[in-house]
Amino acid sequence: MRRLLSTCLLGFVVQLGMTTLPVAARSAQEPVMATGLILGFKDIGEESTPRHADRGPWVSDRERARKAWERAARRDRERVARLAKESGVDLAGTGEAGNAHLLRFDRPLKGQALDRALRRLRLHPEVAWVEPDVLVPRQQLAQGAPDDTLYGLQWHLLPPDNITNLSGLNLPPAWAIRNGSPVVVAVVDSGVRFDHPDLAGRLLPGYDLVSEVAIANDGGGRDADASDPGDWVSAGEAGQGVFQFCNAVPSAWHGTFIAGQIAAASNNAAGVVGLNWGASVLPVRVSGKCGALVSDLLDGLRWAAGLPVAGVPANSTPAKVINLSFGGDAPCSQAYQDTIDAVTAEGALVVVAAGNGLPQGNPALTRPADCGRVMAVGAVRKDGAKASYSNFGSQVALVAPGGSTDFSPNNFLVSTDNSGSTIPAGNSYGYKQGTSFSAPQAAGVASLMLGINPALNPAQLIERMKTGARAHAFDGGRSTCSATHPGICNCTTSTWALPACWMPSARLHLAAGPAAVIVALGTVEPGSMISLDGRQSVAIGGSTIVSHQWQQAGGSPVALANASTSLAGTTLATEGTYAFRLTVVDDLGRTGTDTVQVIAAMPPPPSGGGGSSSLFWGLTLWAWVLGVIVSQRRAVSAGRSSGRSA
Repeated sequence: MRRLLSTCLLGFVVQLGMTTLPVAARSAQEPVMATGLILGFKDIGEESTPRHADRGPWVSDRERARKAWERAARRDRERVARLAKESGVDLAGTGEAGNAHLLRFDRPLKGQALDRALRRLRLHPEVAWVEPDVLVPRQQLAQGAPDDTLYGLQWHLLPPDNITNLSGLNLPPAWAIRNGSPVVVAVVDSGVRFDHPDLAGRLLPGYDLVSEVAIANDGGGRDADASDPGDWVSAGEAGQGVFQFCNAVPSAWHGTFIAGQIAAASNNAAGVVGLNWGASVLPVRVSGKCGALVSDLLDGLRWAAGLPVAGVPANSTPAKVINLSFGGDAPCSQAYQDTIDAVTAEGALVVVAAGNGLPQGNPALTRPADCGRVMAVGAVRKDGAKASYSNFGSQVALVAPGGSTDFSPNNFLVSTDNSGSTIPAGNSYGYKQGTSFSAPQAAGVASLMLGINPALNPAQLIERMKTGARAHAFDGGRSTCSATHPGICNCTTSTWALPACWMPSARLHLAAGPAAVIVALGTVEPGSMISLDGRQSVAIGGSTIVSHQWQQAGGSPVALANASTSLAGTTLATEGTYAFRLTVVDDLGRTGTDTVQVIAAMPPPPSGGGGSSSLFWGLTLWAWVLGVIVSQRRAVSAGRSSGRSA
């Protein structure tokens, strides 16, 4: 089974919140429409331009990294433009998509035109992979919701009663331990309504990273205004142009709802209570009408974590927790994983929704929930059953209350909202359901844990939140979740891989233990001696670390020297991937662990060149072009013959 958290989605319209899935009107057989291509480079045929380091005590490491990124981005944009020209692909501009590279079309492409552009770039010897830059649409569900907004209606925060509310998170004991932690939590979403009274004093300025004006719906592209202008799609827009695969829908106020879940003000005699009312929410706007472009979403993740994004001011308030309740209808791609890896290495936990695939009959996880190093969160109903819409699988880390229409009476989640169906109207409170709203509950609890122990890294947060999970409720009258019973069902160890439903108070106690911190290792040559450095491990609350113990956790067996000290070592004699775990114990007997991975591999041989000088690439491309021409002529000839015979 997994663990307990909660979910939310749109205004007074109840919707399923994970934009990981296609709009109901869009089927798997329909063509994809792309505004550009996202690509990765092979390390061939290009000598890196020397990066002249900024030196002097007045230049910070972060500033040096930002300037180096901008120099590399300018160089890589020129390279993308060259590759497009050599491949015969028309472009309107270049840019970035997280840690990948972006080629923008002068107009959206689909069908054969898009296939030809993809094929031409894939044939280039300097290109490792290519994927289309597509809109990730949000998905709507049925209407209907109560209109009360008292704390008593936030059943998902209350203690479970083992009668009707089996999924409550039991936040009051957790608040007694930590009733507000000043941690920055980013909401990478649709922006927020800054004027909502229950979010007053809780919001940082943030940034708007929506690049396409038509999608942004605010009259411009990227700018410093992260407010949500509304993301409705009118009946006249639906099915047209860039919105070809979008339904007509009202504005969702998706980011505002999630921000309230995480950090709505408490004890103000009005509205709702956030999980961590001391947190600061960093709104990072990446989605607008019909959803978010993959390139904007990935840039938003980088910026939220404090990593540089070319052409955008540096983020002065990096987030330690990032909530991403958007996704896609495809498996995790290299562009997603590379960006998530960079964000995680920066120390930010990425919390994502597991997805609402079951209305379309597909319970399998898709990006970003199936990516490595994220915390994917599924949804359960108030009675403890897995929500009918929630995706599931062994990659889901936790489950949380997600709201439901299929449990009587209807039990939705309530949070901050806006009453406007198109442009903003009155600030209000809405009721929604979906895995989009399980994710912010995990993000909120993670921020409470970081308030107690800021040294916890993303992997440790996931591990401790899993450890604190309580067993999932089991109803003998329901089937066990499986491929044949994917709807309303009992979570089991085979469904979720670990016991479900966590209790936040237990997690906060777990946060108080020491944090094992290991200096990162990368790739070394076989035969190298390596140092396993855990000297940065910390204890909190006046405690001290009294013991260190290193163990090998993976790879061919090796001998560890000084395994009971903070600084150990070993020799990696053979090629392979190795893992080592450090366990630290403080003077109160509390433990903490961390794991480091290192790869022993020989460096690749020098490249033999590439680029436009590659005769093989040129011949291959021309052979393909000639093949297309021949096939088109045959098709035209066949059409004429058919016309004559008629």
